[in-house]
Amino acid sequence: MEENERCLTEADIDRIAEKAADRALEKVYADVGKSVAKKLMWIFGVVSISLIVWLSSFGGITKLWW
Repeated sequence: MEENERCLTEADIDRIAEKAADRALEKVYADVGKSVAKKLMWIFGVVSISLIVWLSSFGGITKLWW
């Protein structure tokens, strides 16, 4: 082994592995959160458009476009 090389101890390896697992889990949570938010926005959009169309069908909303 050369002068500037250092062997990793079991504790070092465990600390690195734990840190990597935490970062991976944070990324998964962020991706899931983005997916849920995107689906909720789609549902909100569909419900909003459906409500506007439904209200305009019987005069609840008189003018949608200028």
